Amino acid sequence: MTSSPLRSKTSFHARSISLPSRSHPLIPQFDDRLCRIKASEATSSSLPSISNRLSGLEELYDCVDDLLQLPQTQQVFTHECNQKWVDEALAGHLRLLDTCAIAKDVFSQTKQDVQQLLSMLCKRWDANDFGAYLTSQKKVKKVIQKSLKDLRRIRNNESLLALDKDHQTVEIVSMLTEVEAVTAAAFESLLSYVAGSKVQSRPTTWSLMSKLMHQKSVSQHDEAEMNEFEKVATALHSLTGHKTSKFDNIMNVENLQNQLGKMDSLIQDAEEKLECLFRRLIRTRVSLLNILSQ
Repeated sequence: MTSSPLRSKTSFHARSISLPSRSHPLIPQFDDRLCRIKASEATSSSLPSISNRLSGLEELYDCVDDLLQLPQTQQVFTHECNQKWVDEALAGHLRLLDTCAIAKDVFSQTKQDVQQLLSMLCKRWDANDFGAYLTSQKKVKKVIQKSLKDLRRIRNNESLLALDKDHQTVEIVSMLTEVEAVTAAAFESLLSYVAGSKVQSRPTTWSLMSKLMHQKSVSQHDEAEMNEFEKVATALHSLTGHKTSKFDNIMNVENLQNQLGKMDSLIQDAEEKLECLFRRLIRTRVSLLNILSQ
């Protein structure tokens, strides 16, 4: 993304800006929270760390809301000549709200699938009983893939920066664009994790489930690299794809129950963080709409 005019040439330094003044405490707060989220993007390889990014975003939007209440900011928003980028900013924020709602639905459905699978494993079952879980998760992954395409378009969108009519306007536009980009990146990491794919993976790469159903075995190295969602899919594949001894089946079921228990806990935490962020996004949108209605 094009370097923000709000940022000085030295990485992670406070912006040299006129809106609000350099001494205003909101500016270093905003910079600090934004930089922390950006720094965490490279290390967010687990679901708990991605969930922490969601909490960081919630704090960032707190700062954004405070900035939106400043008279200087509201003057820029209500200026007639800035209507085009204001409309785009609102549309971008609405896309983030939609994506957050989709992510909430994904985790809610996955939690339901996991709990049903755990309940089923406590009773008599056969390999055919896993079909409902596999079918549901295939549908979830289709929803995720579509959402990931939309998120990549959001991250690549720099159209607002082309509307730099004056320094003051550019500063606000750049600020909102950066917030939108880091939010989209967090959602992309979260949904990619559930799908069992890397954030930068090519769209043509086979889905996790397709790979698992065609593999005959998984090496110990590959298994160590898997996340919780992939390990559950692998354990299911072991139970449905091979004829094993009764002892092996018992071991596989115990392994599956263990993985599902971990998943259930992680999903619960991520779902709570998503709900908090969703409410925060709604509050920010209300603030934007209130400014425009004045």
